Amino acid sequence: MRFNKLDLNLLVALEALLTERSTTRAAERLHLSQSAMSGALARLREYFDDDLLVQVGRQMEPTPRAEVLHEAVRDVLLRIDTSITVQPAFDCTTSEREFRLFVSDYTQDVLMPQVLALAAQQGATVRFRLLPQVALPARSLERGEADLLVIPLEYCSTEHPAERLFEDNFVCVVWDQSRHAREGLSVEQYAAAAHVAMQPAETQQTAHEQRSTQDQGLSRRIEVRTYSFATIPLLVIGTERVATVHRLLAQRLQAALPIRLLPVPVPIPPLQQGLQWHKYRTQDPGLKWLRQVMHEAANTLPPPEGPHA
Repeated sequence: MRFNKLDLNLLVALEALLTERSTTRAAERLHLSQSAMSGALARLREYFDDDLLVQVGRQMEPTPRAEVLHEAVRDVLLRIDTSITVQPAFDCTTSEREFRLFVSDYTQDVLMPQVLALAAQQGATVRFRLLPQVALPARSLERGEADLLVIPLEYCSTEHPAERLFEDNFVCVVWDQSRHAREGLSVEQYAAAAHVAMQPAETQQTAHEQRSTQDQGLSRRIEVRTYSFATIPLLVIGTERVATVHRLLAQRLQAALPIRLLPVPVPIPPLQQGLQWHKYRTQDPGLKWLRQVMHEAANTLPPPEGPHA
């Protein structure tokens, strides 16, 4: 099929080429021979009168024209995918669909086991791919790389639908042999302490609790930064350091680690964990099912409360 003399099949090839930036990988992705993909690139270059991809060192880089085309082509293909190829009904017991979720290790620990258990109870035959958070998660939705994002509501894009999934608050985690475990933590002691904190990978975006303390004019002395929420409690063991950790995660680890949980001596608003999906996929029956399962799983989590020392 042609539109304005362009073979529309070439749009699929163009999207693969600009995403993979390699004729070999693009050919593998579309199950074509490398010569066929090279031929498609040649026809695309002729039609757009632009190189589209140029060799820079050992890799291919898109031209400015290709960068502009990439977003537009992705949008067109995503609309086609969500409007035409999605089935009108969804049966989780027969579907072999793979759902791609961008989640932090915190969400994997506190929520995903319940999600997988509920799906199994329903006899679901679907597959799950849990992918790490990225610097610009909304872009992953727009590129069709993710079906759902699980991120704090404050970081959700305003361009796509989002809903509250669950709420969590924070506790201080200290080594159970530390002076903080014996004496507790005042505001002054918390401010003077050395801290362990999570810094999201590949971004300067601050975590919720860090931004909250900064908003109150409190500058913590962070001696250890990690990319993982789940490792934070381990990194205070054997030290006098303090970590401010999601309560649900800290309580899960407390039984297995020599740590003690203490109240945070400064007010930190509860974390509102959100669920977000692409605006074109609001009526996707499979995602409707998965969103419902995730809400049911979230409802099994303990409500926010104070720490258990």
